Amino acid sequence: MIVTKNKEELEIMRRAALMVSKTLGMIAAEIKPGVTTLRLDTLAEQYIRDNGAIPGFKGLYDCPSTLLISPNEEVVHGIPKEVAIKEGDVLSIDCGAIVDGFYGDHAYTFTVGDVPQETQDLLDRTKNSLYLGIDQLRVGKRVGDVGYAIQDYCESFGYGVVRELVGHGLGRVMHEDPQMPNYGKRGRGKKFVEGMTVAIEPMINLGTKNIKHHPDGWTITTRDKKPSAHFEHDVAIVDGEPRLLSTFDYIYEVLGITSNEEDPYRWKS
Repeated sequence: MIVTKNKEELEIMRRAALMVSKTLGMIAAEIKPGVTTLRLDTLAEQYIRDNGAIPGFKGLYDCPSTLLISPNEEVVHGIPKEVAIKEGDVLSIDCGAIVDGFYGDHAYTFTVGDVPQETQDLLDRTKNSLYLGIDQLRVGKRVGDVGYAIQDYCESFGYGVVRELVGHGLGRVMHEDPQMPNYGKRGRGKKFVEGMTVAIEPMINLGTKNIKHHPDGWTITTRDKKPSAHFEHDVAIVDGEPRLLSTFDYIYEVLGITSNEEDPYRWKS
């Protein structure tokens, strides 16, 4: 069942999403060769708690960390470790936070220094696909419209679109209805309604779509060990149209990136 939110609840969800956005912006400044992923996790937990929020992942499904950090061929759910980041890595960082009982949850894939052009293209196109999916989140459209938009674009470049891992509804619990696959057929699936909130999160591989689950119960890698990219936004339907609850602006401020990609979907208080 889709759980819709009223105006007051959406404002809280916006604050929860921005807590994650600000955390990822803070972390962006700390990503450099020699820093361990465990150090990033420690900083993120302290930042979230210092700002009066609660880490959304830690303890959820027995997750041991505040961040899920997935380098290179890791797709998602990487557990932070005493392992140093290296020049040339790509680093998917997923973060959640709880504010006044509601979750924020989104992700960004960072580069550490220079990466091969084909890897940079994968990241750029995966992020492009996120906005193609977001644009389909409108009253009267369906889950399959979002999935089709992402899949059609990414597969046009020969990329693998992960099937086993999907986006999801979001609210007072981390995972609500509906599931939001990154593949699908137009006009299929649950119909979108006013006030619904979802996390859209393309997980796209440079090579095969097939993945491997590791014995730790968390880590997921590409079968061919080629890089993967993951970008995620929290989005609400307001007045029939998609509105971003989260933003990459804090990341871009640190990285010196100028972008208007979010402009058509920006939150209107």
